[in-house]
Amino acid sequence: MYGWAGRILRVDLTRQAVRWEDLAAETAKDWIGARGLGMYYLLGEVSPTCDPLGPENKLILAVGPLTGTAAPTGARYAVVTRSPLTGAVTCSNAGGQFPAELKNAGVDAVVIEGQAAEPLYLWIGDDGVELRSAEHLWGLDTHRTHDRLVAETDPKARVACIGPAGENQVLFAAIMNDRDRAAGRSGVGAVMGAKNLKAVVVRGTGRTRLHDEQRFGELCRDYRRKFADAYPDGPPPLRAHGTAVTVLGTQTAGVLPTRNFQTGQFDQWREIYGETLTKRFLVKPKACFSCPIACGRQTRVEVSGYEGEGEGPEYETVYAFGSNCAVGNLAAVTKANYLCNELGLDTITMGATIACAMELAERGHLPAADVGRKLRFGDADALVELTRKTAFREGFGDLLAEGSRRLAERYGHPELAMVAKGQEFAGYDPRGEQGMGLAYATSPIGASHMRGDPAYIELLGVPMRIDPLSFEDKAELVVDWQDAFTVIDSAGLCVFFSVRNYMEPDRRLRPVGILELLNAATGAEYTMAELLTAARRIFNAERMFLVGAGFSAEDDTLPPRMLDEPMPSGPARGMTVRLDVMLPAYYALRGWDADGRPRPDTLQALGLG
Repeated sequence: MYGWAGRILRVDLTRQAVRWEDLAAETAKDWIGARGLGMYYLLGEVSPTCDPLGPENKLILAVGPLTGTAAPTGARYAVVTRSPLTGAVTCSNAGGQFPAELKNAGVDAVVIEGQAAEPLYLWIGDDGVELRSAEHLWGLDTHRTHDRLVAETDPKARVACIGPAGENQVLFAAIMNDRDRAAGRSGVGAVMGAKNLKAVVVRGTGRTRLHDEQRFGELCRDYRRKFADAYPDGPPPLRAHGTAVTVLGTQTAGVLPTRNFQTGQFDQWREIYGETLTKRFLVKPKACFSCPIACGRQTRVEVSGYEGEGEGPEYETVYAFGSNCAVGNLAAVTKANYLCNELGLDTITMGATIACAMELAERGHLPAADVGRKLRFGDADALVELTRKTAFREGFGDLLAEGSRRLAERYGHPELAMVAKGQEFAGYDPRGEQGMGLAYATSPIGASHMRGDPAYIELLGVPMRIDPLSFEDKAELVVDWQDAFTVIDSAGLCVFFSVRNYMEPDRRLRPVGILELLNAATGAEYTMAELLTAARRIFNAERMFLVGAGFSAEDDTLPPRMLDEPMPSGPARGMTVRLDVMLPAYYALRGWDADGRPRPDTLQALGLG
């Protein structure tokens, strides 16, 4: 095969057995790779009603046909499983160097099943695959785990591992690779911890075989040249100031979530802005494999009480710990981010759950005695203390470890959890971004901006700008963007480069560049119609899993604050999210019935009948 490695690694933790199986060419083409390939195995082999933390759930690590190639940003992998946080399907995505190493080891996907009796780690090397004891690693943070495993396997090995949060089955625990890159959302680290799997370590020295190396090389050089030409006067903003540069755009549009989404603007926004991070703490930009952007931040904090060094924070972290908790102390936000990386926590859910607790406390629903302190918005020290306690499930951290939905329900006010399908919102208030509201509500993994991000077209003007407050025209836009992001995720690419460089310059967001690269790499001869059909096949397979898990149209919704409480100030003042208009149109475009179920004719057309 070309592009694809053509091999699936099966790991049975219960029996401590590993075996290889072939990946059929037809399956590869129909499901593309990474997110799609993971969904193919999950839908076919895992019951949607299984216990997410039980041995019957499977954890699938998958790369795409462009992962590990010279394609700009060909650095992504997907972790697919049933989420312990939401009960839905999840697909957590990460970059760095580990995904390319996995692909270079000749792997398209690792399907991990069962449950080990004692801690293990998986070693994948050129000389074979084996499960090894991880007893000596259990309890270590992700950085120390990484360093130990590199020392005992290969100096050039790449590591994906869990920290104490995953071991303690915090419902939003992350899998961390390359020390500070996170497959963060939905609790994939908790699933790994429940299986007693501490890490996956890989050293691969192979390379991906390409169908047309000359054409593929020409395309890659052309995209890199066009990218460089777009910034003749200096580095792109994402390299200069990282993703936290987005604070300016969301603050200006009035959608920067503040005080648990009570408002959309934060008085101290400049204190958590990307340029401030650059001036105060940046050591150097950091790039993933084959990435010309280098949006990662290698940072160091020397502020007393918050000292540390690591990677980040990114925009979603400065929103979650910063504006959403009304904390303008960037040193505290950065320290909480370091702890999340080292202990293995999703920064979005961690920060959003603390913000929910802060509002519960300020409204008199959460006693100070339960927290161990008087909790209030703006409490910078609480970010650090509660993040650490959550990873170890200490005291009040044991409740925070369940996420904001369960926390708010426990104290009798579920309406104060800013979630969709049980997962916390990303850093955009959907009252001022109607397309984002529909995307949150219909995302198969729960609230996520990475399942089709309308912020590009509603706020950033990429590839064009449309009114973020309009709602009559958003159903088609969200369908198109969800399909395009499915292609990006499944190919093994990063959205940051893809949206600006691989797409047609109109609102339909057709992935023309990815089509060209896939065909040069694989020889699959996709047409655009076939590629988009594959994307819809994947998206509808995710929906089938949701339906099997008991989700319906009732779950395609948002909290009352978004639907019934108008934005109090800013450019979106007076707005609520108009799902009543957008959702029926969305269902019709998707080929789903009024209860959100894919119609039989829709499934038949996609080969899912």
